[in-house]
Parts: sequence; C-alpha cells; structure tokens
Amino acid sequence: MIRRNHAITLLQATQESETLSRLCDLADESAQRLKSIESLLPATLRHRVRPGPIEGPTWCLLLETNAAAAKIKQLLPALQAHLRSKGWEVNAIRLKVQTPR
Repeated sequence: MIRRNHAITLLQATQESETLSRLCDLADESAQRLKSIESLLPATLRHRVRPGPIEGPTWCLLLETNAAAAKIKQLLPALQAHLRSKGWEVNAIRLKVQTPR
C-alpha cells in the first residue's frame, strides 16, 4: 500500500484499489440491470425498488415495503428472462425489504 501525505479523491482511491474498483464496477452493473428492467415494473413501484448486490449469478433487489416485494415476486420470471436476453447471467433474483431510515 502506498502512503500519501496529501488527500486524494474517492475516485482516485477506487481506481488505485483493485477491491474498491471491483466493488464500484458491481454497483454500476447493478444500477444498469435495474435501469434495464424498469419498463417491466409497474409505474407505482419503480420508486420503491433500488439495486442491490450482485453475488455471482444471484442479484438482489432492495424494496421499501413488503407489498412491493409481494408484487415484484410475481414478476421475477419475466425479469430474469429479460436480463438474460440482455446478456447478464442471472439465475436468481433475491428480494430484500429495507425500510428507509
């Protein structure tokens, strides 16, 4: 690790660290996946869904309410098929309810 006596930006830090760079790439890909499926989500639920972590072929969606999770759960087969058609290897989509802080 290189020690510095001056401040660097977050962008510089992520570019210089392999681990942080990979984490940023995964966050960007997760956001791209969500953008890809937005048109398949009911308009009333789009603002309640956030991209979550990618763990191999499993992707996680973060939802604000149990009701949103129940509705999205019905759409999972279509969402997975759409993502696969766009070239992403998604074998499962996990739903996690997170209440806003």
